[in-house]
Amino acid sequence: MITVVSTMQLHSDSAEEWDQLIRERFRSAHDKEGWISGQLLSPADARDTRVIIGTWRSQRDWAAWHGDPAFLSTRARLDELQKVDHRTALYDVIEDAQTNTH
Repeated sequence: MITVVSTMQLHSDSAEEWDQLIRERFRSAHDKEGWISGQLLSPADARDTRVIIGTWRSQRDWAAWHGDPAFLSTRARLDELQKVDHRTALYDVIEDAQTNTH
């Protein structure tokens, strides 16, 4: 299992549209092979920063999703709404401890 952490800075006044596009992207990922979960975060002290945390069964599954038409259809617009300094890091998951909500 891998977790992918992407951090980006948004242009002023683009957060609402950018967040909606990422929500759509998350919805499109739900049915993809290897998708486990995703989070969209905004640091409390940096409102124009976004952090996406996605968890996938494998790096191959995550990479395959990048060729999906639903993923590609939003890419150009997201790039317009964010600054160039986008960072992505992949991590192997050693342990995944979650609260059981049942």
